[in-house]
Amino acid sequence: MLKRLILTLTILLMLPTSAALADEYTATLNLFKNAGESSNLLHSAHGYAVFPKIGKAGVGIGGAHGKGRVYEKGKYIGDTSMTQLTVGLQLGGQVYSELILFQDERSLKEFTNGNFEFGADANAIAITAAAGAQAGTAGTSANVSGGKKDAKTTGAYRKGMAVFTVAKGGLMYEASVGGQKFSYKPR
Repeated sequence: MLKRLILTLTILLMLPTSAALADEYTATLNLFKNAGESSNLLHSAHGYAVFPKIGKAGVGIGGAHGKGRVYEKGKYIGDTSMTQLTVGLQLGGQVYSELILFQDERSLKEFTNGNFEFGADANAIAITAAAGAQAGTAGTSANVSGGKKDAKTTGAYRKGMAVFTVAKGGLMYEASVGGQKFSYKPR
């Protein structure tokens, strides 16, 4: 029963109106542009993928899903989706935004050439100030978050990519292992 309720709430949080969708991408991108290291890396990145809302829920076994857009040199070039499966100690649900930066043309092409996966060893930088918050493609949890303007980050490219997340809401306790899989469709 609890599992079904968490999943239903997560899905409802992810249903934007079509008019708000374009504004959602702009607002999410502006959030990352104004937050610590993601801002510095974004200005010099060859491209990026932005996900305004990724919904995540779990009770023992968890999952996450979100849709995004891919940009090259600031130009919208296609759509992407992310699916994540995690296994381990986890309970709750949350929604977060994610930004993946591509340092050069090679890393962008690697992402857009079909299905792409981040393994359990990949890490993301959480950019909201939080007590006990951690984010990564290996698992994300957020307990008590500060405001979006409280972001303090340090980040760097790893294998030509850098990943940043912002917790938007929810509560998730997690000690799990998993990975994120991405698909890409050109515009």
